[in-house]
Amino acid sequence: MPTLSDLVARHTALDDADLDWLHSLVSDWQLLADLSFADLILWAPLLGENGWIAIAQMRPTTGPTVYHDDIVGSVAARGERQLIDTAWNERRICREGDPDWSTGVPVREETIPVRRAVEGGEGRFLAVIQRSTNLSSARTPSRLELTYLQSASDLAQMVAEGRFPFSGEEPILVRSPRVGDGLLRLDRAGRVTYASPNALSAYRRLGLHADLVGAELGRVTATLCYSDEPINEDLMIVASGRAAKETEVESGGTIVQLRAIPLIVGGGRIGALVLIRDVTELRRRERELMTKDATIREIHHRVKNNLQTVAALLRLQARRLQVPEAREALEEAVRRVGSIAIVHETLSHAPEEFVNFDEVADRVIAMAGEVSSPEVGIMPRRVGEFGVLPSLIATPVAMALTELLQNALQHGRPKRLEVVVEPTQERLNVTVWDDGLGLPSGFDLDSSTSLGLQIVRTLVEGELSGRLTIEPRLEGGTEVVLSIPLPASS
Repeated sequence: MPTLSDLVARHTALDDADLDWLHSLVSDWQLLADLSFADLILWAPLLGENGWIAIAQMRPTTGPTVYHDDIVGSVAARGERQLIDTAWNERRICREGDPDWSTGVPVREETIPVRRAVEGGEGRFLAVIQRSTNLSSARTPSRLELTYLQSASDLAQMVAEGRFPFSGEEPILVRSPRVGDGLLRLDRAGRVTYASPNALSAYRRLGLHADLVGAELGRVTATLCYSDEPINEDLMIVASGRAAKETEVESGGTIVQLRAIPLIVGGGRIGALVLIRDVTELRRRERELMTKDATIREIHHRVKNNLQTVAALLRLQARRLQVPEAREALEEAVRRVGSIAIVHETLSHAPEEFVNFDEVADRVIAMAGEVSSPEVGIMPRRVGEFGVLPSLIATPVAMALTELLQNALQHGRPKRLEVVVEPTQERLNVTVWDDGLGLPSGFDLDSSTSLGLQIVRTLVEGELSGRLTIEPRLEGGTEVVLSIPLPASS
């Protein structure tokens, strides 16, 4: 299905500022759909204004839908949808007409012109919202439904006047409160004129024993949440409905999220809506995850410290040995332990079990260059980016890279040594090549007795289920290719 941006770019004359306004509207118009108990379809004028194209659609969560199929991308000619034409031509909300029975159920149609606020001007009309209400389950409305409908009417008027969405405000996040979570309606002075049952329950959990209706919400909330501490200014602004903002309040172990929507109709503020959501359990889980992440990072930090201690002990033991072969074996072990420690050090700073492997690879490459023989005198170079890798892949790749670089520097005597990275969505392809002495005559990977190559093969083929090839380069030297499958989530 084409996106809103695609449809606007291909079929309309709207500019980037218009598109941003429509994105802001669509990101928050679930509120209007739920308060209206109605489906919303956003129609934009086609190029040349000879018709309309549906560029966005929203179904209500508070009532039955009219449109079970997607309407986005549909085109309507001028005259085909009279209410849309009227709202656009006369720049007003249209509610005329009897219910439409063409779909088999009674549907009340309304249209709302969408105006974008322009500084110093009257604004610019961009599109028309078609609001369709399924009347099949119509009954005598309750106080809650009447409050919802009145609030929806006020929001619709704000859309037509260019006052909703709120210009310059941060986009509303998915986790923000919804209409069904709890709703308060405030008057101009910030007093509660209606409290939904869910909203009242949330305040009961905060410790309220009196009724909310008639109370000044800012003062009541501050009394519940603050005693000797200074009052949070954001709380007072949100709870009084003076600005389109969000905040959280906590009392007695309960955490409640508040979102204010000022109602500004006809140039003046007539009140506000405050959406309320009890997020106690959500925040508890977030805190548990943060504690778990911190514990995991601390474990990685301690593992890194222990590995560095092991490396230091091995290095100390190597200095005391008189047999060159034994000393060299311990020094290789030090490098292997060091490469694992680098991965754990990186993980100790990462919020999740993923590693920015470019940083790890650069440290492994630097470590290999620093410990190479002075007569070699080269520093390996990385070409390309590894990106972010899961830790289960990062550790074996770091060890394999350490072995290949050390092997090339110690036995190949190269003048150039490069690590070329070519990742795809499915695989990580790494080539380590040098221009050194090349492979020994009759070299065969299957029968090679080199401990380093055996380690690399075990890591790549056994642990990572990848492929390892070692071949001579046509220009001289050796080329080693690792091809490692990546999990779909990485």
